[in-house]
Amino acid sequence: MPMTVHISLTERHQKILRATIKHYIATAEPVGSNALIQEYDFSVSSATIRNAMGRLEKAGLLYQPHTSAGRIPSDSGYRIYVDQLITPDETIKATIDELLSKKLNLSSWSYENLFQSVTQILANLSGCIALISMPQTASNVLHYLQLLRVANNQIMLIMVIDTYQTESVLLENPEFLSDPDELSLELIDSELQILTNFLNSKLKGRSISELSHLDWSELDREFQRYANFIKNLLEEINSRDQLSTSTPIMIRGISEVVRQPEFSQIEQVQMLLHLLEQEQEQLLPLIFDLPEYHQSWQKVKIRIGSENPLESMRPCSLISALYHQGDRAMGSVAIIGPTRMVYENAIALVESTADYLSENLK
Repeated sequence: MPMTVHISLTERHQKILRATIKHYIATAEPVGSNALIQEYDFSVSSATIRNAMGRLEKAGLLYQPHTSAGRIPSDSGYRIYVDQLITPDETIKATIDELLSKKLNLSSWSYENLFQSVTQILANLSGCIALISMPQTASNVLHYLQLLRVANNQIMLIMVIDTYQTESVLLENPEFLSDPDELSLELIDSELQILTNFLNSKLKGRSISELSHLDWSELDREFQRYANFIKNLLEEINSRDQLSTSTPIMIRGISEVVRQPEFSQIEQVQMLLHLLEQEQEQLLPLIFDLPEYHQSWQKVKIRIGSENPLESMRPCSLISALYHQGDRAMGSVAIIGPTRMVYENAIALVESTADYLSENLK
């Protein structure tokens, strides 16, 4: 999950942090006070800037790779920069929309050719690895579910979606069976059948992707005691069944990114390539995690360095946004690059590409 950094910075510290990060992004070289004096309009002495950079280092926003070197941003520094110190470039949104409209004739393209071309354009414009997951073609609408007792403190959920694919999930120790020894097996079975009927009446015909986000605050009185169980149940269904690991991901732009100095160690390159080429089932949940999108007010999701759960992604930042067909999330647009990326451009590119696909999938 993206981190939240709560540090109060003075206006001067904000300006120096912004300038340090911008200079490092441009040069890939540790930044000293003299470089900031020469490149930016600071009306203070070099000593004042050194002192401010020292404070930013103590706050964990900058660090020195070597004792005699200048400073470079930490993941926390980039997080402050992204959340507080930049605004996505609006001119890029117009540029990519115009470019996509000019290069793509939607009426004559297959889905696969369309997404290959959009991915290549995004890679070219961003200078990063571009990823676009193909649309989820199965509607994944719930056809039927059944709750069955398999042991005194275990329940089996059997679920059938509209393609008649069946999924089963074992649920341990539900709250309302906290004292199973005090309940007769017949009573447990009866309760489960009543709950099954209730859930089918409320959920049948709904898309799996929306189940964990339904409002259960006004449950009928007789079902109030099941509220937490229902919430957890639906989140479990969503996490297991919403995302098909066989969903193809279009990937372009690898060769340019691995030339960046951040990937000077061959082990890092090999790990990243292995993820992109062999382990897309691990990558897909990072860019198409619907519960995380629903929990955030932000349209674009940004994971910086150590915020990425996969070790092979730790030298990288991942920026992603969903594209939709109507109200339904169909897939994700994302870019992967070194943490030293031009975030204001990258965020605008990802958001604009997702908007373009959403508009043309209508």
